[in-house]
Amino acid sequence: MDRDKQQAHLTLRWLGGLISELELALPRSQPAPNRTDEETVELVRRLAAHYPDAVIAGILNRQGRRTATELRFTTNRVCSLRTHWEIPRFEPSAEPPLGELVSVREAARILGVSAPTLHRCVNDGFIAGEQLTPGAPWRIRMSEQLRARFVEQPPEGYVPMLDAMHILGVSRQTVLQRVKRGELEAIHVRCGRRKGLRINVLDSLPNLFDQTPTAGV
Repeated sequence: MDRDKQQAHLTLRWLGGLISELELALPRSQPAPNRTDEETVELVRRLAAHYPDAVIAGILNRQGRRTATELRFTTNRVCSLRTHWEIPRFEPSAEPPLGELVSVREAARILGVSAPTLHRCVNDGFIAGEQLTPGAPWRIRMSEQLRARFVEQPPEGYVPMLDAMHILGVSRQTVLQRVKRGELEAIHVRCGRRKGLRINVLDSLPNLFDQTPTAGV
């Protein structure tokens, strides 16, 4: 057998003593077909429920993923991948129901703040953001409770972050952590000179301004 030449030499010895020799061509092995890795296919399946092909391509490229032929993803390549694996394309709803996840830009418009401000709120842990996968756009789940945290004027008892740090005697990070855990209430003033985070420290220090004199003083 000569695999380099893709041939096999056969010697047949018959019962009567006759010998036959044959040269047969070996079937050429077919290379394994190029296929996108299963993890990427499954990721596209999840993303396609929420994003159009152009956004999916950007997410895949930011994660360093490549096509089966080691190419960067494009809108057309994502579309081809979906078609091959029979993955339905994203269909945006005309009227998002209350509480649905929306983009940061749309959430900023609804809440009356800028997109960078909303990104800072997510980074600070003041509001929750959701990502379907690392590299995917942040999305915000709108609710009446979230809307109530963005106001025009600070309620009584809510102070700026620096004052809260001084009164509580802790760092900014500690204040934010306590807000995130629900131990402190916070709101965001969205306009005017006093805009920004305001913290309710009075409820956490009920005796702060208690000046009742003690007996014998």
